[in-house]
Amino acid sequence: MPEYLINPYRGVGLPGLGLFPAQDAGPVAALLALCPAHAATPLHDMPALAAVAGIARLHVKDERARMGLGSFKALGAAYVIAREAAQARGQDDWAQALSGRSFVTASAGNHGLSVAAGARLFGAQAVIFLAETVPESFASRLRDKGAQVERAGATYEDSMDAAAAAAQASGWTLLSDSSWPGYTDLPYRVMEGYLQLAAEAAAQIDAPPTHILLQAGVGGLAGAVAAHARAIWGTSPTIIVVEPAAAPALIDSIRAGRLVSAQGPVSAMGRLDCKTPSMIALAGLARDADLFVTITEQQAAQGVAILGTHDLATTPSGGAGLAALLSGLPGLRNDSRVLAILSEGPEDG
Repeated sequence: MPEYLINPYRGVGLPGLGLFPAQDAGPVAALLALCPAHAATPLHDMPALAAVAGIARLHVKDERARMGLGSFKALGAAYVIAREAAQARGQDDWAQALSGRSFVTASAGNHGLSVAAGARLFGAQAVIFLAETVPESFASRLRDKGAQVERAGATYEDSMDAAAAAAQASGWTLLSDSSWPGYTDLPYRVMEGYLQLAAEAAAQIDAPPTHILLQAGVGGLAGAVAAHARAIWGTSPTIIVVEPAAAPALIDSIRAGRLVSAQGPVSAMGRLDCKTPSMIALAGLARDADLFVTITEQQAAQGVAILGTHDLATTPSGGAGLAALLSGLPGLRNDSRVLAILSEGPEDG
């Protein structure tokens, strides 16, 4: 069974973190309605996999085809850039609405693709900083989207420091999916974009889940979905946050009672391999989550292998929540109804 911690701050939150995640998906839906590439992703009912896990129902929100970018991240940065374009476009020239603007970020994976796609759509430039550990195949995907790619440092945190420095030096807009003191406005909107996923799942599911599994890196997806779940379903679902044992940023912060940076080796769950949590996400999850869980590299690999046999091909990052379920979680029973997210497709997909 994965290592876990019951959240002592549930319903109250940690003091001193400030801003909570948004809960209302309405503004996101209104803007996405103008996008021809937007369509709801499916929610799969997985009875055979539920039987393997020993539960009554398993619903999987499948983000592998989201807006042609292969992950839920398409809802984040691209939404923020679209908001900027809507405010700046003048008449109807969407394609050049942000001409002359440059957006810079660091990425451990799909956030960079969302920045690149959004920037190109509205005539802006994207500059993406990658750590040395990010595969070159991903850098090539970014360049194919028109982004300028820079390498900086051995970790995601190193590449984020480099992106922030470049933004300040060049007058570019830093568009991170994380947040910290003095930098909250744009990451708040990135997380707001993820509410679309949560709203779709709530509309698609036939009964409220008893448990919700949310994998986390800096915590943006988990914080947004948890906030929306509490807004529509109240206190009843048990919300479980899943992190790599090699990057336990959220669980360590909950243990410490404050935002801290974790220590650990490089994880194969590369999209989740973030050692410092987002301040906004931590604020929300400290209030909304019931349980924090870490899974090992072996548990993640075994889970992904099982998912592949059920037509849910993904990466260790994309399947981390489901891998935790398949490894055994406290509090689950044979009448439990679980909602989980398959957050990205396989790297060779």
